[in-house]
Amino acid sequence: MSMDGVTEIIAHFVGHFHTLIEQARMREAYDKFLAAKADQLDHEELPFITAQFDARFQLGSYVPELAYEPPAPELVQVVPWSYVSFVPPDLPELTSKFYAQWPALLQLAPASIAISYITKTILPDVEPLGSIGNYLVQKISLTDNDYFSVGGSGLVFSPEAVDNDLLLDFASQALSISPIADPVLPGSTDAVIDFISIALEAFESYDPSTAPAGANVFVTKSTTLEGDYLNGELVDELPILSDYYDPALPGEEIAPVGQKYVQAEGNVQIEASVTLEAGGNTLVNAATVTSFWTAATVTAVVGSHFELNAIIQINAWMDEDAVCESVSGWLDPDAAATEAFNLASFARYDTHEEMRQPGDDPTFPKHWVVERIDGDVMIVNWLQQFVFMSDNDIGILASSGVTTSVIAGDNMSINQISLFEMAFAYDLIVIGGNVYDANIIQQLNVLFDNDVIGTVNGFTTTGNGTASTSGNLLWNEASINNVGGATRFEGLPDAYKAFADSLALGGKGAAGDVLTDSAFAGLGALKVLYISGDLIKLNYVGQTNILGDSDQIALAMNALHPVADANWTLKTGDNALINVAAISDLDSLGKTYVGGEQYSQDILIQAEFISASPDLLGARDPNALVNEAVAFLVDDTADDYADGKSSLDPGYHPQDAGQTDGLQTMLA
Repeated sequence: MSMDGVTEIIAHFVGHFHTLIEQARMREAYDKFLAAKADQLDHEELPFITAQFDARFQLGSYVPELAYEPPAPELVQVVPWSYVSFVPPDLPELTSKFYAQWPALLQLAPASIAISYITKTILPDVEPLGSIGNYLVQKISLTDNDYFSVGGSGLVFSPEAVDNDLLLDFASQALSISPIADPVLPGSTDAVIDFISIALEAFESYDPSTAPAGANVFVTKSTTLEGDYLNGELVDELPILSDYYDPALPGEEIAPVGQKYVQAEGNVQIEASVTLEAGGNTLVNAATVTSFWTAATVTAVVGSHFELNAIIQINAWMDEDAVCESVSGWLDPDAAATEAFNLASFARYDTHEEMRQPGDDPTFPKHWVVERIDGDVMIVNWLQQFVFMSDNDIGILASSGVTTSVIAGDNMSINQISLFEMAFAYDLIVIGGNVYDANIIQQLNVLFDNDVIGTVNGFTTTGNGTASTSGNLLWNEASINNVGGATRFEGLPDAYKAFADSLALGGKGAAGDVLTDSAFAGLGALKVLYISGDLIKLNYVGQTNILGDSDQIALAMNALHPVADANWTLKTGDNALINVAAISDLDSLGKTYVGGEQYSQDILIQAEFISASPDLLGARDPNALVNEAVAFLVDDTADDYADGKSSLDPGYHPQDAGQTDGLQTMLA
């Protein structure tokens, strides 16, 4: 009988399936047999061990965050500037001379024993030095020429505006007092050297008699200047700026004033007063430079050494006020006039005396490490600060029976720079070329405060009146502090010359007898910086303040309701022009050897330039000037309103009208 394919396959393998079932049954019986046999075996008892538990920590509650502390940063070794150093002990050589000191040891040592040893000297690393240059220029220019008319006088005051060209010409004359009036910023090594060389010649040949007429110039120069100078006189103590100027700077907290009221029946009494502040401007330039870039206990210069420290201070002002007779009585005869101060200080800190002195049995270094610089090293800080401010106000004031206050000045401009530089110190600096070292501070204040205060015909008042048209302050303060004595210079010894020549050939050279210099007593290894070219150091600070504050004020009466008992307060001065600068320069930590020429010059120039030339300002009759420049509004409105082209017409705004906010309080 034939079967289908599936049935035939089953019939063919059915016997194989039966065999597998029998094998499974036998495996199950064998496993039970092995388990029963294992139960009959004898096993050793497990050892009993008593464990000691110590729960040192208290289990806390669940903390939802993982507190992770990163590993500590890698420590970087820093070598500070210090005279403290480690001198390694001298290890004797194991020779026959060494054993001769102890005969017993020599007898015990077998002759066949040979002693051998290897020594290795670990020298310190010397940090490399690079050049540095900072060229910073700060300039501020402000024009605040206000026009105002308050009080309802019905008049237009249109005098000729003050021309600042006169102010700039006057500033140029004041600047001509300086031997280096307008230096050009040096942008290269050669330019810096040329600037220092030209400055040395200019100061050497300076003649104060060439100053313009009206200038009082004080000059003192020497190889070394030390002390404090005030307006051309050597003094024991200098005045303090805060004794003459202490403003309330912006940002200072002012105690809040609550709202005051009085409940009563009757009429409100309002004080009729007019207050004008058209001055009170402050111009400040402040700069400090601390240049401790590099120095050494001993500096050896193969070429020449040139050093210059100069301070030039000039205060120039013109304060010629024209006040009419009716207002001149308001001036306080005891009020301070314009004051000018030139303060200069020269100081030196000599470290030569603090150098380590060799003892009875001094030790000297036996090794030296050299860091080479092929070329010049330039350390330049060039700072210039300039402020120009124009505050020439024009205004007509009248009292309308209320309290009126006009502030048309009170501007403040401040430039400030502070630099601090510090790099590396060495035991010895060898310079293959020359050294040019110059510190120069130049300060200039120029003020024009030529006010005109007059009254319109018919002006009168029975109230109190006070006026101040001067009280300005011009302040120049400068100091130069050098680290390194003026008597540290000596001729270049032959040992240093030979060392410099060997360094010029390459490598670390041959120190020779340089190591036995008393300045190096107690040092382990000598750290040497070699500069194949020139070392150029220049710190220059130039500060200039120029202010024009020539106000033209007219006083009038209210056109509709004249108020004859108003109180008047007028201030058109009280300006402050301040320059403060200080340079601290590190020259040397000990001695300086010079192979060529050694030239040093300290110079101080302090000048006051007061101009009172009537020809410069022309005729100065205040009442005549005021009445000539005053016009009635009705004269302009009668004919111009009809065609709509009058500048007094609220609807007329020409495209070239410019700034329409005279006091610059809305659109400035």
